Amino acid sequence: MFGLFRKPQLPAEDELEIVRCIRAAESKSRAEIRVHLSKPLKGKNIMDSALLVFRKTGMHKTELHNGVLIYVSLDDRQFAIIGDSAIHECVTEAFWQEVRNEMTEFFQQGAPTQAICHGIHRAGEKLQTYFPLGNANPNELSDEISRG
Repeated sequence: MFGLFRKPQLPAEDELEIVRCIRAAESKSRAEIRVHLSKPLKGKNIMDSALLVFRKTGMHKTELHNGVLIYVSLDDRQFAIIGDSAIHECVTEAFWQEVRNEMTEFFQQGAPTQAICHGIHRAGEKLQTYFPLGNANPNELSDEISRG
């Protein structure tokens, strides 16, 4: 009965590694990266669900519109990456598809933490290129993994 209310999660040490990856990527740019672990989709479209979380968590409200969401449904073995308007204009859909392909290889090897960290690292590289550190680098959004 309690399993119905289980929050999606990875082992604690893996989640700490993901948060470290987010902080490292964000320390080199003026961008925000968030990882969201989703409950089972139950037939919902992954992109629709990811877009809802993107808006619900305020990722579209960052000052430079350069937030990146990595949305993962562990139970459904699906994921999505969404970049806000400013970063998407810089890197195009081809970049996101390349990152998805690379992450898929890690997921297929049974390495979800490595897949997520790889996606964070790749997004972070582009964010650093297009949104380098300035005099101020406010952390506009939590680095912690969101769930739901």
